Order: sequence, then structure tokens, then C-alpha cells
Amino acid sequence: MALPRIHKGKEYFIHPTAIVEDGAVIGKGTRIWHFVHVRSGARIGENCNIGKGVYIDVDVEIGNNVKIQNFVSIYRGVKIEDDVFLGPHATFTNDLYPRSYNKDWKVIPTIVKRGASIGANATIVCGVTIGEYAMVGAGAVVTKDVPPHSLVVGNPARLVGFVCYCGRPLKKIVKETEDGIVFKCKHCGREVFIPRKHYERYLLESRKRC
Repeated sequence: MALPRIHKGKEYFIHPTAIVEDGAVIGKGTRIWHFVHVRSGARIGENCNIGKGVYIDVDVEIGNNVKIQNFVSIYRGVKIEDDVFLGPHATFTNDLYPRSYNKDWKVIPTIVKRGASIGANATIVCGVTIGEYAMVGAGAVVTKDVPPHSLVVGNPARLVGFVCYCGRPLKKIVKETEDGIVFKCKHCGREVFIPRKHYERYLLESRKRC
């Protein structure tokens, strides 16, 4: 078993088959597994788990306590905040008009906010923000912003409900005001406030599915 490598006094584990380029910054307690490639300029926070075959591009930012499952691809322009979960084979893009021969293309940034989860084989089209504690279903193709605590599924991804901090679906409404809706989680008992504009988007997209 490989011994931990040391970087600026901080311990982290890198599997012998992984490639971590000079100039990448890795936080204390992070584990980087088989055949991972981390490019120069990437910044990975503390206590992250980077699964087999993950690719992390130049200047990508990853927060603390992030779990990245096998074969995820994260390209330049993507920022991942703390406590995010990325399921196996999830893919991020950074170019809205891809051609192999374009010389004038520019990076389109994407951000995944704190606590969000992205399911297996999901594709995140660049230029979107995935809100705090949102959940993207397996195989979804995200083409527009995902509000906090939202559950989106399908291709293109549509808002089909809301989820708690614990990830369970929110069903029970305990309060409704002009500003929004308050749900109470049946699993953990926490209350979650959903702004009116996000709840109305959910109702609109629900009617479109009928």
C-alpha cells in the first residue's frame, strides 16, 4: 500500500497509479485513487474522496468534504463547493459551441453549490448554477440553473420536486406565505423554505408533464 505523500506540510493519500501534476493543491485528508489525473492549477480541499479514473482539469476548484465517484470528468471553468456528491460517470462541459478546430472558444463557467448531489451519468451543460442541496437525477442532462433543494430529472432536466438537507423528498407543506413554501421532512424533521418563484416553476413544469 502506498504511503501518504506530503505537500506543504499537509498529509493526503495519492494512489501510485494517479497523476497529480506540479502546481495542483491538495488539502489535508483527501484521498486520490487509481488512475486519477489532476492537472496543474487545480485546487482540491480537505477530506475529499476522488474515485478511480476521475479527471480534474486545469484551475478547477473543489471544496472540502467532496465525494467524487469513479470516472467523473470535471473540466476547466467548473467550481465545486463543500459537501458536494458527484455520482459515477457524471460529466461537466465548458464549451457551448464545441468544434475540434475552433481557436477562439472561451470557457463558460459552471458552479455546483454546497451540499448538492449529482447522480450517475448526469451531464451538466456549462453556464449553469446548481443550487445548495439540490439533487440531479441519474442520467439527467442539465441545461439551465437548478434552484436550491430542487430535484431535477430527465433530458432536458426538469424540476419535479424538492429535497431536504438529508436528500429525502419533501412532501409535507407546513406553511405557505407570499414569499414561499415551508416543507417539513418526514425523515429528519427539518423544515426547508422554498421561495415562491421556485415553487411556481415546479407547478408550471408539472403541468407541462400532464
